[in-house]
Amino acid sequence: MFGTNQRRLLVYLLISVSVGSVLGAALTMLELYLSRFGGAWLTFFLTATAVAVVVFVGIIGLKVAPEAEHSRALQSHLILEIANETLPHLRKGLSFESASPVARIILDRSDAAAVAITNLSTVLGFAGVGSGHHRVGSPIITKATKNVIRENELEILQSQPDIGCPDADCPLKSAIVVPLDIRGKVAGTLKFYYDHPDKPTESRIALAEGLARLLSTQLELSEIDRQRELTSQAELKALQAQINPHFLFNSLNTIAMFTRTSPKEARRLLLQFADFFRKSLEWRGNLVPLGQELDYINSYLALEKARFGDRLQVFEDVDAAAIECRVPALSIQPLVENAVKHGLALDGRLTVEINAKLTGDELEISIKDNGRGISGEELDKVLVFGYGRGGGIGLSNVNERLKGLYGEECALTIDSTPGNGTVVRFRVPTTKEKANA
Repeated sequence: MFGTNQRRLLVYLLISVSVGSVLGAALTMLELYLSRFGGAWLTFFLTATAVAVVVFVGIIGLKVAPEAEHSRALQSHLILEIANETLPHLRKGLSFESASPVARIILDRSDAAAVAITNLSTVLGFAGVGSGHHRVGSPIITKATKNVIRENELEILQSQPDIGCPDADCPLKSAIVVPLDIRGKVAGTLKFYYDHPDKPTESRIALAEGLARLLSTQLELSEIDRQRELTSQAELKALQAQINPHFLFNSLNTIAMFTRTSPKEARRLLLQFADFFRKSLEWRGNLVPLGQELDYINSYLALEKARFGDRLQVFEDVDAAAIECRVPALSIQPLVENAVKHGLALDGRLTVEINAKLTGDELEISIKDNGRGISGEELDKVLVFGYGRGGGIGLSNVNERLKGLYGEECALTIDSTPGNGTVVRFRVPTTKEKANA
């Protein structure tokens, strides 16, 4: 890319060459003619002509410079206007809810044929031509987009094969793909599509880069807001409010059923139910010992086993040395609850395995079940912040808290095959220090 001064110099040079070519031919003819009148006339004429050329080129240069400055000013104004309109949406973070209206705003304000926004794996928003087959929620298929995410560098696509659209009749012929980053790490991409291979010009590339920088700043601010909110949610009172109400009602119904058939069992379950909430009330701070989290899980499972009987089997494999290691409060129990809630078929059985292993200076946690599994389409969405309609502490909540406390490298990973079960894993640094208040 040329800088401002280099571009201006290039304009002057092109003007000078063009003017010089025309005048050079004219001067050659005049030189032959004036040579018959003597050297004095020839010297005077050449000097006057040279002065005129310099003045002419200077006037052209003075005219070009303000026009270039005016063009840049208009572009900057456009970027700021788009950023201002998208701010209310991006304050919600990079999600399905925010990406679609942002893509529409950018499309309406630019000359692109279509605009798309993705996270690291999924198309979150799309507006413009081609929306019939460039579907929101579909996985990223463009090799160039994956390269942008991996390398954190802009890419320009100038042919339909480069775009990689499987629809042979797709009208999109070129694209500019720019990374969106949060705190220096790629979080997604902003994509400008055009209907002609020559559309990715220098000015359009500059617009895409400038807008991506501002959108990244907005996303970073939203991330700060959300992490602050999630930190407060890690406190017990905020987390308690998210305990699945269906579990609460089902537990009470199960206890009520046993009061008629087995009062002794009903009393035991009522004590387990009280213990479940008592442990919640006693927790303080973001981190708790793994043993305390497991006790909480066992209280929850005692109620679920009473409800499902031998249809639900749970096994624990936990390193003894890991019991005192600190983990985020309510980080494992929601994963177990999710396995029971979504893995157990109406008339089937379910086995859940809870594993905690020390590997070097990290504690690896995994929750494995042999239940219904998750479809590929659903798997791309379950960790998107705000996805899902359950009343409990969802996977996205746990995932965001882990990333906020330890970084992206400690986020949840999910492997699942429909009909063969699911494994959810995460890892945290080992610490036995007092939990933060």
